[in-house]
Amino acid sequence: MAVFLSYVLLGLSLAAPIGPVNAAQLDKGIKYGFLSSWLVGVGAFVADGIYMVAVYIGVVKFVETSFMQTFLWLFGSFVLIYTGVESIVSSRPQMSKTSRAREPLHKSFLSGFFISISNPLTILFWLGIYGSVLAKTAATSSQEQLILYSLAIFIGLLIWDVTMAGISSSFKNLFTNKMITFISVISGISLIGFGFYFGFEAIKILFF
Repeated sequence: MAVFLSYVLLGLSLAAPIGPVNAAQLDKGIKYGFLSSWLVGVGAFVADGIYMVAVYIGVVKFVETSFMQTFLWLFGSFVLIYTGVESIVSSRPQMSKTSRAREPLHKSFLSGFFISISNPLTILFWLGIYGSVLAKTAATSSQEQLILYSLAIFIGLLIWDVTMAGISSSFKNLFTNKMITFISVISGISLIGFGFYFGFEAIKILFF
């Protein structure tokens, strides 16, 4: 049980660092509530699952090629800048907590999914962290234990997702309209900043 809990903690540690997904969750939770924020995390969770499976079956070598890395950096740049600009633009008309139009839930899910799936850092993250965990665990554990420990990592990710959704949606009720608008703009600027960084990384691969 102690080993299982350590892998749950690993999942929490993997999800906790502030990045594009957490910024998007904060923005959605403040503007639209718990469910929208949670679905951003679920979308990212599904993308993480795809990469975990890719690492597990060894497909990751395909995405290590220069072409795929450039494509993912550029696509990630587009997704993040678009999401950031949308966050800033949609923060302006929010004049009252009751008058906010609710965003379609599938849009929140797709936002989290595309932010995560198009992030080359996610690939490197799972390749480095999960890949090393996989190699170590496979050498000392059975196939069933390997699946169980991978599930524990997923549980950690889900716990963080629910926690972030709860925190961000509680801000919605505690903050004034001006504070909510300010945080939405900051979240949008953060996403745009990540987007420009991704674009710069793509340029480095193409021209340097």
